[in-house]
Amino acid sequence: MDHRQGPFGSLLTAVITPFDGDGAVDYEAFWRLLHHLGDTGSDGVVVCGTTGESPTLSDDEKLALFSTAVDAFAGSMTVVAATGTYDTAHSVAMTRRAAEIGCDAVMAVTPYYSKPPQEGLYRHFAAIADATDLPVLLYNIPGRTARLIEVDTLVRLAAHPRIVAVKDAVDDIAYTKRSLAVLPDDFAVYAGSDAFTFASMQAGGVGVVSVASHLVGRQIKDMIEAMQQGDVDGAATTNARLTPLFEALFVEPNPMPLKAALNRWWGPVGEPRLPLIPAGDGTVAMLEAALETAAVA
Repeated sequence: MDHRQGPFGSLLTAVITPFDGDGAVDYEAFWRLLHHLGDTGSDGVVVCGTTGESPTLSDDEKLALFSTAVDAFAGSMTVVAATGTYDTAHSVAMTRRAAEIGCDAVMAVTPYYSKPPQEGLYRHFAAIADATDLPVLLYNIPGRTARLIEVDTLVRLAAHPRIVAVKDAVDDIAYTKRSLAVLPDDFAVYAGSDAFTFASMQAGGVGVVSVASHLVGRQIKDMIEAMQQGDVDGAATTNARLTPLFEALFVEPNPMPLKAALNRWWGPVGEPRLPLIPAGDGTVAMLEAALETAAVA
């Protein structure tokens, strides 16, 4: 196992966006949640990603959330602004605004819906990386975007001096292994799904952009550190204990289960914005049982 050093630490949390009873962004709850994540093992946060319900947020809301995170951490943790969309020009503009606000890096998702060819993907990501001096975390999630960043394209992108890492949410460990075999040593691969963190790190990944870390951040950080120290058996034990929670958090579309869990076991974060809806009672029961298995409930 070759655990390449991650440019953003080993545990990033894809932070939710809390809403109040009227459906407006609850910036006070967001501030408290950021500090909770910092206290429970996260090295940084990805703001306004999938878990943050980015498709339902206005540009003004996103920029205010970026600014809140920058102010909350004051340089003590990494703030990665999710600025990518399916529109290259819009992504470039939001990336420039994130840099002006003081974010540490940006995350750019594969353009969705329009299904661009690989050359289009390359030019899209290169345009974002050329827009500022910020490092770029690619977000490869074909299950949501209907387009995979192929390994050859990923290698081309890794040659760009500011494209430094990928959030690999392909959920195919064979793809991860093929990528790691040919990517440069200074390019970091983060698992994009909690359920793949252990396997990804076995293959040479650096850590995870996590959802479950809202609830079990310390345990996930312990597992990552065990892997880094060569304690594979200890990491495997922790991973097995957390696996029911990793699964329960995705039995309904993310972040529906996570928001239900936080509302019940952390503090009010509101309901998801439509078209997402609150998680069902069966999901909450699964989450409760999973948290008991993880020994955190």
